[in-house]
Amino acid sequence: MRYYHIITFGCQMNFSDSERIASLLESINFRYTPDITKAKLIVINACSVRQKAIDRIYGLLPKLRKLQKENKAKIILTGCVTKQDQRFFSQYFDYLLSIKTLPQWPEFLKKRKYFTFNVNNKDISYLKIKPKYSNKYSAFIPISTGCNNFCSFCIVPFVRGPEISRPAKDIIQEVENVISQGYKEIWLLGQNVDSYKYKNIKFSELIKEINALPGEFWIRFMSPLPQDFSPRIIKTLASSKKFAPWINLPMQSGDDYILKKMNRRYSVKEFKHIVKETRNAFKKYRNGLDKILSLSTDIIVGFPGETNKMFLETAKVFKQLHFDMAYISEYSSRPGTAASLTMQDDVPHSEKEKRKRMLNKILENNAFAFNKKFLHKTIDVLVENKIKGLWKGKSRQYKTVEFKALSNKDLIGNFIKVKIDSVTPWGMHGVEVQT
Repeated sequence: MRYYHIITFGCQMNFSDSERIASLLESINFRYTPDITKAKLIVINACSVRQKAIDRIYGLLPKLRKLQKENKAKIILTGCVTKQDQRFFSQYFDYLLSIKTLPQWPEFLKKRKYFTFNVNNKDISYLKIKPKYSNKYSAFIPISTGCNNFCSFCIVPFVRGPEISRPAKDIIQEVENVISQGYKEIWLLGQNVDSYKYKNIKFSELIKEINALPGEFWIRFMSPLPQDFSPRIIKTLASSKKFAPWINLPMQSGDDYILKKMNRRYSVKEFKHIVKETRNAFKKYRNGLDKILSLSTDIIVGFPGETNKMFLETAKVFKQLHFDMAYISEYSSRPGTAASLTMQDDVPHSEKEKRKRMLNKILENNAFAFNKKFLHKTIDVLVENKIKGLWKGKSRQYKTVEFKALSNKDLIGNFIKVKIDSVTPWGMHGVEVQT
């Protein structure tokens, strides 16, 4: 038996790609093993958005070299890899293969070594490969890949290539397939999901079509761009009852000067307006607890040229907009981006850490206030696992919920009603309600 093992770094798109890699490998008689030492084929699905992810691959090299030598394992590097890292890693990996070439991998693997990494290839037929989903209740479904925006800090356009939208019929077919198998959560993925456009179908029309499909399921997505988050999209999301009331809308900075340096195509005023209109739409078109929209964001602290005064503007807006979750990262220079070529990384690491701590404190207060809105309320929870006797899952607002069950039945992948009896900034606790 030939075994494979996959290590995935980065975003949901990479995890989705790994599901298709697994399916392809199993179609050519490989079988998955959780034990990397048993694998004859090892796939590293890389992320270059943060240096930390690349550093983790560097850290794996001694182990991978040992497996190559002692087990005769072959190792593939795929995913998001800069040209600079491709040159370095080519001496350690047997194959460097763009994910877009996945349908050709069976032929490439017949060779002793093979390198092909043309990310500008516009062929995304690999998305037609049926994935081996990692669980039975939540499905990642790509609707587009790549990016045309070239934010000055971001490596994605260079490692993912241009933005390409997937045919709408392929997306709907995949959604219908997972719903028929009982999946309860549909994640629509893309670097810029809200700029999706295939022929005459835009993102709002795609959401409407999926929302109209029969079945009990939630719709979520990652990741939108504020400049494409139109009034039409806002109304569609608010009026589509299967869309779960959670949105991650990346702000990145609350200072107009920094936003301009980042090449973000919106102002702080415009971003505030989008947030206000989105929350108002959910209050208008939703009922009960579904009126409560969870809004998370992405923030970069310590961007080149960010003074303390500029950061305090970000902190002020961050507090004003009451984000109840946020992904706060310290700026790290990525080779090849405009920021790395034209700007000096002039904010000390210690200052970046200080700014991050300050935002996290604001976030903690905001998250606690948000979660209190659900205290003593009964909510729906999609159950994901069981840890130390407690079931754990996510609410419609994408909050982690731990609860005690009424029976010993396996609840994973089911919607369960839970009455919340206590909350913290980062989660809720409760008891299953008899239905």
